[in-house]
Amino acid sequence: MEHSVFQSASLRTSAVNSTLKPSLPHRKLLNRPAAIAPSRLLPNLALHLQPRWPRGCSRNALTKSWRRTSIQACTQVGAAGPDPLVNNISAFRDACWRFLRPHTIRGTALGSVSLVSRALIENSHLIKWSLLFKALSGVFALICGNGYIVGINQIYDIGIDKVNKPYLPIAAGDLSVKSAWFLVIFFAVAGLLIVGLNFGPFITSLYSLGLFLGTIYSVPPFRMKRFPVAAFLIIATVRGFLLNFGVYYATRAALGLAFEWSSPVAFITTFVTLFALVIAITKDLPDVEGDRKFQISTLATKLGVRNISFLGSGLLLLNYVASIAAAIFMPQAFNRNIMIPVHAILALSLVFQSWLLEKANYSKEAISTYYRFIWNLFYAEYIIFPLI
Repeated sequence: MEHSVFQSASLRTSAVNSTLKPSLPHRKLLNRPAAIAPSRLLPNLALHLQPRWPRGCSRNALTKSWRRTSIQACTQVGAAGPDPLVNNISAFRDACWRFLRPHTIRGTALGSVSLVSRALIENSHLIKWSLLFKALSGVFALICGNGYIVGINQIYDIGIDKVNKPYLPIAAGDLSVKSAWFLVIFFAVAGLLIVGLNFGPFITSLYSLGLFLGTIYSVPPFRMKRFPVAAFLIIATVRGFLLNFGVYYATRAALGLAFEWSSPVAFITTFVTLFALVIAITKDLPDVEGDRKFQISTLATKLGVRNISFLGSGLLLLNYVASIAAAIFMPQAFNRNIMIPVHAILALSLVFQSWLLEKANYSKEAISTYYRFIWNLFYAEYIIFPLI
C-alpha cells in the first residue's frame, strides 16, 4: 500500500517536472547572451507562468466557484455578530439615558427653552448671536442638575425600584452602583462649574440650593421623601419656583437687564409650581405596592389611589380655570385667543383621562397611563407659554 502511494507520488512529481521543464527552443533562448531585449523574453516566460486549468474545467467555471466561496466566507464572518465593544458602548449609553429619567429631562429642557424664548420675545432688540453658547451651556447645566437629583434618588432606592420600577438601570443590573456614583458626581461638578463661570453668584446659589434640596430628598439620614408634605414642598420648589424664576432671571441678566416680574412669567411660575405639586402627589400612584412593602408613608398609601387621583385632577382643573379667568380679566397681559381655548381643551382632556382611569378600575397599567398624561399636560403648558 505504501509502495503504491509513493509510486503514484513519484509519477506525479515527474509529470510536474516534465511540465515545468522548458522545451528545446526555450532552452536556446535562455542560453543566448544577455544582449537580447527583455521584451522578447517576457512573452515566452509568460507562457510558462500561466496557470494550467484542469482538463474538463473552464476558467469561467473556476472563477464562479471562487466567487461563491468568497461570498460564503464573508457571510460566515458577518454572521459572527457585531463587535462586542460596540454592543457594550450601546448598552451603557442606553443605561445612562434611562438613568437620567427622560420624562424629567424633557420637562427641564422645555421649561428652560420656553422661559428663554419668552424673555427674548419681550426684548427682541437685545438678541445677540454671542448669547447662543451661554444659553446652550445653561440648558446643559440644568440637565446636569436634573440628572444629579434623579440619579441620587435611584442610588438610594434600589430595593424599592426593584419592585416599583424594575426597568431602571441600577435595579435591572444594567448600571453598577459605582458607575452611578461616577455619573452623579460628574453631573454635580459639571453643573456647578458651568453655572459658576457663566451666570454669577446669585444664580449659582440658587443652583446649589436645588442640588441641596434634591440631596436631602433622597439621602439618609434626612430622606425627606418619607414625609409627604416635605416631599411635595421640595419637588414644587425645585421644579416650580427655582427653575422658572432662575432661568428668567439669568436670561434677563445675560441681556443686560435688571430682573422684574412680567404678568406671563408670574403666571407660568405660579401655574408650574402648583403643577409640580400635583406631580409630587401623583408620582406615588404607580409605586403604591413597593412603598407599602418598604413602609414608606405617602398620601397614596394612606388615602388610596382613587382619592389621590381625584385630588390631583381637581388641583389641575383649578389651575386651568384660574388660567382662563386670568385671560378674561387681564386681556392686556395675555393673548386671550390662545390662552382660553387651549386651556379649555386641556381641562376637558384631563376630565376624559380621569374618567378612563375610573373605568379601568385603577389598574396598574391605567395608573401609569394617567401619570404619563399628567406629564404630557406639563409639557403642553411650556410649549404654549411663549405664545400667551
